[in-house]
Amino acid sequence: MIIQPKVRGFICITSHPEGCAANIREQIEYVKSQPKVEGDGAPKNVLVIGASTGYGLSSRIVPAFASGAATLGVFFEKPGSENKPGSAGWYNSAAFHEEAKKAGLYAKSVNGDAFSDELKDQVINIIKEDLGKIDLVVYSLASPRRQDPKTGEVYKSCLKPIGESYTSKNLNTDKKEVHPITIEPATEEDIVGTVKVMGGEDWELWMDALAEAGVLADGVKTVAYSYIGPELTWPIYKNGTIGRAKMHVEESCARLNERFGTGSAFVSVNKAVVTQASSAIPVVPLYISLLFKIMKAMGTHEGCTEQIYRLFADHLYGKGEPTFDEAGRIRIDDLEMKPDVQSETFALWDQVSTENLDEISDFAGYQSEFLRLFGFGIEGVDYEADVNPEKDLV
Repeated sequence: MIIQPKVRGFICITSHPEGCAANIREQIEYVKSQPKVEGDGAPKNVLVIGASTGYGLSSRIVPAFASGAATLGVFFEKPGSENKPGSAGWYNSAAFHEEAKKAGLYAKSVNGDAFSDELKDQVINIIKEDLGKIDLVVYSLASPRRQDPKTGEVYKSCLKPIGESYTSKNLNTDKKEVHPITIEPATEEDIVGTVKVMGGEDWELWMDALAEAGVLADGVKTVAYSYIGPELTWPIYKNGTIGRAKMHVEESCARLNERFGTGSAFVSVNKAVVTQASSAIPVVPLYISLLFKIMKAMGTHEGCTEQIYRLFADHLYGKGEPTFDEAGRIRIDDLEMKPDVQSETFALWDQVSTENLDEISDFAGYQSEFLRLFGFGIEGVDYEADVNPEKDLV
């Protein structure tokens, strides 16, 4: 079939298998162009929970192609059928498997509900049979809902301010319009649900299950990802429901360090990038469009894979030692949060409108990055060609 992009709001409902594969190859080539992350401490067997898109996908590509690590990925994605494309995450994973196989690297994936006890057991059995022990666990799961494996209760996450409503500029990416938006405050149920879905509880459950099964190596490391962002977005993010969940992730990190030893668990605060998750957050697409304009002009713009390479090479492994902020978090959002970057971005924020959006922002770059998430707009891919939407995880 011939697959073209069909965008509905903050999601593209189609994805292109060959475009996704080309995107994966580009990221792999970047990692291969950098110095190896190797030595006695380099990761050898890596489990990535939430491995099919964004930072989780990069957390699979980097250890595989910078350190030669075996990787086991967990995700919830839809394969393609004869007359319907699969999800971008499925095609990303199929392409990663193919490139790993070519390089002689172990790669296996489990598709299902990562919150369930059954899937944790399935992953543990694979580790026992194939890898023995895991020395790095990356937790990069984003989901709108979670069923508690113990009680069966279903919780939903949301993006809302806490305490009072929030009004700010917003970008309607479909209509290319800048307009005010008001978001009503969260209920207590909203807050509890978001923490249950996006907090650190499941991260802890994974680590405890892996430890109980005896599949964690001595000196194991584990990392979860977070975002803080500029003060402008704090009401909807840092001080909102999702920020409350990220606070819980930090509390989970502290508990994991108590259980597994200081220096075993980390929270990495990453830069704002275009992902399927960030596209859904009000205010953030407009901020990203302005931020990209400034950082590209300064030559400091990075995507997911460049940042995760820095995380591995400069903080977790390589010659680097982790450096922390006052709250004990690794900050690879350091380039985004530089004062000159922030001041110039917010000078543009005060000016931006529908009429001058193209002139003073990099909305074109935002749109390009958004479509690339789904395999579109990749140089060298023939989007008029007939392609097979069915791709297996080899």
